[in-house]
Amino acid sequence: MDHAADANRTDLMTIMRFVLNEQSKHPESRGDFTILLSHIVLGCKFVCSAVNKAGLAKLIGLAGETNVQGEEQKKLDVLSNDVFVKALISSGRTCILVSEEDEEATFVEPSQRGRYVVVFDPLDGSSNIDCGVSIGTIFGIYMVKHSNEPTLDDVLQPGENMVAAGYCMYGSSCTFVLSTGVGVNGFTLDPSLGEFILTHPDIKIPKKGKIYSVNEGNAKNWDGPTAKYVEKCKFPKDGSSSKSLRYIGSMVADVHRTLLYGGIFLYPADKKSPNGKLRVLYEVFPMSFLMERAGGQAFTGKQRALELVPKNVHERSPIFLGSYDDVEEIKALYAAEVKE
Repeated sequence: MDHAADANRTDLMTIMRFVLNEQSKHPESRGDFTILLSHIVLGCKFVCSAVNKAGLAKLIGLAGETNVQGEEQKKLDVLSNDVFVKALISSGRTCILVSEEDEEATFVEPSQRGRYVVVFDPLDGSSNIDCGVSIGTIFGIYMVKHSNEPTLDDVLQPGENMVAAGYCMYGSSCTFVLSTGVGVNGFTLDPSLGEFILTHPDIKIPKKGKIYSVNEGNAKNWDGPTAKYVEKCKFPKDGSSSKSLRYIGSMVADVHRTLLYGGIFLYPADKKSPNGKLRVLYEVFPMSFLMERAGGQAFTGKQRALELVPKNVHERSPIFLGSYDDVEEIKALYAAEVKE
């Protein structure tokens, strides 16, 4: 790569320019999705700035304490939620919001309603903030089914009905990964411009990877297929090399690495969490959507993840996602167990 030439590039593909280019391919579009996405991007920039100051927050009395005006300061995950809720409502393009931080779905008042439903986790992995591990925002977007009077049915749709999904990772750099249904593209925030620039065009996950990602601390509670798969990763019987274990414990970071390098991310059901731990609407669905659009697979242990129909907004599910061939292996182990 010619870094000197890159430094002097003037023809930059920003995320909004990219989305506008995509919009121009659909003459019937009214620009509503572009406006909605610009508000999500703004929310991500705000949260990125807040996360970067998190280490200073305790030093200057900003996290969960009372400031000089006597106002209590909000913790970052609560602050992030407020930012996204306000950004999404003010876009005028949403009608229902579902957040990991809110028990109930938020119905936007009629005067500010639009055609989209947004499900999101405003700050996934927030317990990792203090140790500097990458964390992120995950989101998925649906088109409303009942435009005159939206109901919870508009939210409780299978993941394959999503029109777009993505995440923003706040790490050594701020990376925004998006799919609007065709392909997956990654953008990196240039702090000097305040713009996300296209840096990872048309991401394709390798067909097979050398990494597996799972919390082995739960191994004693795993079911048979998961235990057999991890054993196979460590002690392959076909003479191939063992897979490397990489587990960060922040879903955005683990999935991002899996997307770029290949391999498999596992969060199975176990005796402690028989329904799995990750939430279907705003964790499992968006990440599964991205994986499939990048050429990978996502499986729950029983079915294709995007075919799940959630019954409530905070429903949980097991998930296995990543490289196509690696997920095929775990599917075969579950199929064999059913036959037995």
